[in-house]
Amino acid sequence: MFFTFMRGLVRVVLFLVNGNVRYQNRELLPKDENYILVAPHRTWWDPLYLAVGARPKKFAFMAKEELFKNPVLRFILTKANAFPVKRDKPGPSAIKTPVKILKDTELSLIMFPSGTRHSTALKGGMAVIAKMAKVRVVPSVYQGPLSLKDLFKRKRVTVRFGEPIDLSDIKKINNDGLAEVERRIQGAFDQLDKEIDPSFRYEVKK
Repeated sequence: MFFTFMRGLVRVVLFLVNGNVRYQNRELLPKDENYILVAPHRTWWDPLYLAVGARPKKFAFMAKEELFKNPVLRFILTKANAFPVKRDKPGPSAIKTPVKILKDTELSLIMFPSGTRHSTALKGGMAVIAKMAKVRVVPSVYQGPLSLKDLFKRKRVTVRFGEPIDLSDIKKINNDGLAEVERRIQGAFDQLDKEIDPSFRYEVKK
């Protein structure tokens, strides 16, 4: 209930701030199964657009442990299905918690496998979680304003979803397995970017 309320509130706020968004390929999102929705992390608000675009599916999120130190923020994050993860030393719970959520609840998971907004190296954690929970991975990309100023200028935001990817045939998450995971996921990201705008190049503003 709280997640639905918060997503509705976020949807209104995003509309008031920007109101120029296009969600593409929503019909590809699985309707009767849990999945991991993944994307390259380009802004701090792209997870908001992903959660709104993938409605009515409800999601859980990973959030850095430091955010849970504030009691008010901890209450909001917990009610919004977020769970804490140590960024420097994730530990077993970073795998076990999302696997349990995917297997035992109706919540799917939003993840940014690159780990940080400006990293391009895909992490193996996403693949391990997908294999242990026996769920597919849905790639998506955000193209749009990278600064709040441009967001408020109502520059176009586009979120495009891709075909679900099955990683169950990758037997081991070793170097070879990780290379294949990266090939499939990064390849999907690159293809989605080209389908939105073939001239798109993501560059970090310094």
